[in-house]
Amino acid sequence: MFTMKKEDPRSIRSRRMLKEAVFTLLAENEDVSQLTVQKITNRAELNRATFYLHYEDINDLLRQIVHEIFDELSKKVDPLLKIPRSNEHEQLVAFLDYIYEYRKLFAVLVEHKGFKTSLTNLLKKTIQARRDARGEDLPPNLVSLDIIGASLLGIIMWWVKDGIQFSSEYVAEQIARLYKKE
Repeated sequence: MFTMKKEDPRSIRSRRMLKEAVFTLLAENEDVSQLTVQKITNRAELNRATFYLHYEDINDLLRQIVHEIFDELSKKVDPLLKIPRSNEHEQLVAFLDYIYEYRKLFAVLVEHKGFKTSLTNLLKKTIQARRDARGEDLPPNLVSLDIIGASLLGIIMWWVKDGIQFSSEYVAEQIARLYKKE
């Protein structure tokens, strides 16, 4: 019988500290190219050997952070696909709350094409799943997924960079108004 080996709590703690160090460094200076292993380990109060025990390089660390963010975003999106239409607003607010929580990191990541593409694809997948779940005959003049995905990405990018003073609730309300059937 195969049993999974339990991960060492020190390893979990070290990775968390390194990721938190990246978040704080990016909050101070959004230029990812300024990140160095030395800066990250100094901020995390860990040594370079600990960093290389967990990550190949800074790109590997950032890649893992992005994967974790998308895993969490997917967990936020999944309920959107399963709830009745009447709760859409609450789920959109929950989704936006997650983005708000990591807004500084999102503000940096949305500048990278791969991240933009992944986020757009997640948005399009969600929109398509919501359309499918309605079980209605959709009108032939429905706005394309590409247009809606791009516009939502634009709203999110604007929000995390320039409009962060607006609450998740307010942005969700504005999005609902924008896509309201006339």
